[in-house]
Amino acid sequence: MDFNRQVIEEFRANHGRVGGMFEGVPLILLTTQGARSDAPRTNPVVYFRDGARILVFASNAGAPDHPAWYHNLRAYPQVTVEIGEGDGIRTYATRAEPLEGAERDRCYREQAERDPAFAEYARKTTRVIPVIALHPLSLGDGGARVEAVGAQLRRHHEELRAEFARLRETLAAGEIPGTPARTLTEHCLTFCDHLDLHHIRENGAFTAFEDSFPELRPALARLRAEHHVVAQGLAEIRAVLAGGADPDKIGAALARVTEGLEEHFAYEEASLFPAA
Repeated sequence: MDFNRQVIEEFRANHGRVGGMFEGVPLILLTTQGARSDAPRTNPVVYFRDGARILVFASNAGAPDHPAWYHNLRAYPQVTVEIGEGDGIRTYATRAEPLEGAERDRCYREQAERDPAFAEYARKTTRVIPVIALHPLSLGDGGARVEAVGAQLRRHHEELRAEFARLRETLAAGEIPGTPARTLTEHCLTFCDHLDLHHIRENGAFTAFEDSFPELRPALARLRAEHHVVAQGLAEIRAVLAGGADPDKIGAALARVTEGLEEHFAYEEASLFPAA
């Protein structure tokens, strides 16, 4: 198991707390969309709460290059954050904004004062270490913001429906119409990544709905539980794919994941956006 995976699993198992070299260090889990792969990528990063926003620092321990997650959030600023709060972990949908000029300099200087390791990182590299503000999604009392989120969610559902329909055609035909060089395995993995990322981002958005509309908590609990079941199914598909591209086995694993997906989409849209 790689080091990052160990830290991620310890973080999730211990309500955001990690031991060893990270004992007492304020960490969050940052999930970005891969700039080249489009797949979800999760990294533990040091953070500081600055009012409503969360600051993260692309130090890469003073290495010559920016960390991959920084390139990801520049390409796709929609970022999901897991943060330990009390005896649990809360997940937030956020928008990433790299800070510039005097504000960036002030925030990095203050971080180096809090944690001298960051002063050392800056001395080790010739690059300017980026400071990124993560702005959590806020729905307020509803209105236009909720309508915009609803429109985006329904659009993503339609995209996933269309992608799944193409995947079913691929399984039936043994190839992808118009793109014969693309393998069945690649097509399945792409669908898994897109569905996985969609649910990760939704889990963050659910926190904003919970905060603004407490009456939705039972529906959100059901949706989160269904996301967990789907995530287990996607892991099964990936395991099947790792064993070879057998269309029958892939089709069976895919059917188990997608069997209740349409019902899940419909319930979500009706529960969160009943007037739409």
